[in-house]
Amino acid sequence: MEIINRLTYNPPLAALELRLRSLLSAQLYAAAWVDPSPATLMGVFDHLRTLRYILHDYVPRPVSESPPNPGEVRYQWQTGTLLFTDLAGFTSLLEANAAEGRKGAETLLGVINDYFASMIEIVSKSGGDLLEFTGDAMLVQFLAGVHQEDTARAVRAGLRMQRAMAEFASIETARGVLSLRMRVGIHCGRYISADIGTPLRMAHVLLGHSVQQAKQAEGSGTVGRVCVTEAARECLGEQFRFEPGKQGYFLVADDFTDDQLGEYDITLTGRRMPSSVLLDRSVSGLVSEIGESVKRLEPLASYIPKAILRLLVENADQRKIPPDFPETDGDVCQLDWFTGVCGESFAPGRS
Repeated sequence: MEIINRLTYNPPLAALELRLRSLLSAQLYAAAWVDPSPATLMGVFDHLRTLRYILHDYVPRPVSESPPNPGEVRYQWQTGTLLFTDLAGFTSLLEANAAEGRKGAETLLGVINDYFASMIEIVSKSGGDLLEFTGDAMLVQFLAGVHQEDTARAVRAGLRMQRAMAEFASIETARGVLSLRMRVGIHCGRYISADIGTPLRMAHVLLGHSVQQAKQAEGSGTVGRVCVTEAARECLGEQFRFEPGKQGYFLVADDFTDDQLGEYDITLTGRRMPSSVLLDRSVSGLVSEIGESVKRLEPLASYIPKAILRLLVENADQRKIPPDFPETDGDVCQLDWFTGVCGESFAPGRS
């Protein structure tokens, strides 16, 4: 009879098993299958709730506020200002640290973490939305509002970002003191905002000539400066002083005192979602709530690269990805690994 019971045993989460595989840590997944007690199911619910909060900050704001169904294609025309940045000196810093093996990789990770943390904080305080970074480049969107201040906010954000780069002007390496510097390009106009992909992998992208114009402004700019297109210059009026750049582009003069530029443009209330209240803690009630959590999580998870999602899932209780590096026998492999990681296009949102 015991053998028959085992053969006919149907775990409470059996119907959700396939969908839970990518959302539960290996340890919690095994526990949910082997010992689906109310305590274990409560652990699953808490994990999914925490993971949802984390992914909420790892996807672009338009996705977190109104996620489409995985695989659903949607698009719309938008008007606003786009800010594009790129680092100068990153390759030299990468090579210098790759020569130090694991120690160099850890040092480089610390520098990159500090850089992105600083830039993301400035973008958030300036009212921008970081849509993606590809390697060391970032694309930021400032949507046009009622008062049409998006271009001015983007310029002030760019100036703050350039000032913050002073922190990375002198970096000690085995090959001497190196520095990171940044170019910033800004353009305003219309573009298409689209969510595309498959149920397994979605992406939020901006398309159109305006996106290319912002990137060309960065490429036509000067390290340490904010470069704007002629269209952006016209939108700004007399709010800033400009110096001539390459034909069709202008460099913004940073004539502001710290008090005049300030640290932020708007006060953000944050992106945190209201906490859900769990009223029914019976097995059936927990299974129902877990099912609802999976429904809310899947659209967000589809925007995260699988490798990153797995790290977030396994370390959800720590709410961060731990630093880790492959063991290598030579510097070339270490360099190749970092190049691959930095080449990933990913929208991290804000945490």
